[in-house]
Amino acid sequence: MSKEISKTNKQETRQALIDTGTCIILEKGFNHTGIDQVLKAVGVPKGSFYYYFKSKDDFGLSIIEHHADLLLEQLNEIFQNKSISSLQRLRNYFENGRGMIEQRACRNGCLFGNLGQEMADQNETFRLKLAEVFSKWCNVISNCIQEAQNEGDISKTMNPDRLAEFMMFSWEGAVLRAKITQTIQPIDTYLHFVFENLLKA
Repeated sequence: MSKEISKTNKQETRQALIDTGTCIILEKGFNHTGIDQVLKAVGVPKGSFYYYFKSKDDFGLSIIEHHADLLLEQLNEIFQNKSISSLQRLRNYFENGRGMIEQRACRNGCLFGNLGQEMADQNETFRLKLAEVFSKWCNVISNCIQEAQNEGDISKTMNPDRLAEFMMFSWEGAVLRAKITQTIQPIDTYLHFVFENLLKA
């Protein structure tokens, strides 16, 4: 029993480091996030960090992997709901994103977008990991677009893969703009253009 508790505590500590590191990275960026700061916030001895992570880069990649898993869970929860139309599922997903951004007062932006801007030119491993995340993200959107095309709600003249990429990276731009202006207006502009104009069959 004590070994099970110990293992659970270690998992909880590792998760606490990831959660705290995420918050600091969103505020300061990866390069300006100090390991000592994360450890102090969690209450973990300095020497214990390398028990959980091989390096700061490993820590950052673990954060990406954790949030990529959460993203896929969110995507599956929304896009596997076959009780509503595919087009409505698309809209629900992005409107849900709008709600989370507004809840955070348009601060912090997107973790993946932020790290992509900061790290893609500096660290090839980060670049490839983030590219993989965006690729999987776009694939889910593309599949839903194809379903909406088959349902007659989105024009079949548009390539679903290209359209998914446009929607995702336009969304990232709107999220960045919302962060800069600290208003939700860029997100509302995105939603209006995409769902009231672009996706009309």
